Amino acid sequence: MQTSQVIRRMKDSLFLHAHLLSAYAVAAIFLTLFLFLTDAALPALEKFGWRFFTTAAWDPVHEVFGGLTPLYGTLVSSAIAVILAIPLSFGMAYFLTQITRGRVAKVLRILIELLAGVPSIIYGMWGLLVLATVFAQHVQPLLTDTLGALPFIGEFFQGPPTGINLLMAGTVLGIMILPFITSVMQDAFAIVPKDLIEAAYATGATRWEVVWYVILPYTRFAVFGGVMLGLGRALGETMAVTFVIGNAGLFSKSFLMPGATLSSVLANEFAEANGELYLSSLITLGLMLFILTFLVIALSKLILIRLKNKEGAHG
Repeated sequence: MQTSQVIRRMKDSLFLHAHLLSAYAVAAIFLTLFLFLTDAALPALEKFGWRFFTTAAWDPVHEVFGGLTPLYGTLVSSAIAVILAIPLSFGMAYFLTQITRGRVAKVLRILIELLAGVPSIIYGMWGLLVLATVFAQHVQPLLTDTLGALPFIGEFFQGPPTGINLLMAGTVLGIMILPFITSVMQDAFAIVPKDLIEAAYATGATRWEVVWYVILPYTRFAVFGGVMLGLGRALGETMAVTFVIGNAGLFSKSFLMPGATLSSVLANEFAEANGELYLSSLITLGLMLFILTFLVIALSKLILIRLKNKEGAHG
């Protein structure tokens, strides 16, 4: 009996230490990546200082580098993607869980899962060969003639109708993250107690009121987490964006002008980088992307914690 207890305690100890080792391994990998990127970025940071993050110039010939253009492109394209994906994801998740049933719902769920598994390069090729033409012929002229004529925001909707720009990159990213956000929202909406929904309808509530006052309050943590998952996916996307963003080194605030992202610049130029300063500048872009992704995830966690704390305080 004593021998059996000793063996059980040893197994329990091994199980605990294995999990601790896994946790430490994650922290070690994160720290190693950060130290590697920081060390490799030092030549560029020492040369340009904080000007690297506020300068748009990118001239490998004269070794003048700044990360403002790809940083702006990354933030804008990701923001456009999330803005486009949220309402579509919400609509699909609500339709699949609250309206349709049976074979239709099963088929649509399978299609959503298939969209999540499509390689990013396929999205990029489709965006370049199909969507870019539609944008150039129909969408961009409409935006330029309407929003482009307005004061203040008009400068964000000016540019030649090429179809290859920040807006196209954001649209393709929005389609790519759509199945991820939809899947999370769908799982969240499915666990809302049917008694609450039926009670709301019984009191005369409309579909919109049921969504706003019952479903969303019950699932807001999961919905927010799904959106942050999609945003993190959009920030680091490389191949699809490289196809449709134009990969321009010149800075422009307009969403209808070609641009670049941190990941697209790395994909396009890393293999051709000659010289320590050029390579260090590219790695600095990687460091910026690493820190940006970390800040987005950390901020989302802090917001979720605050929301939960407020809910507990009200409770």
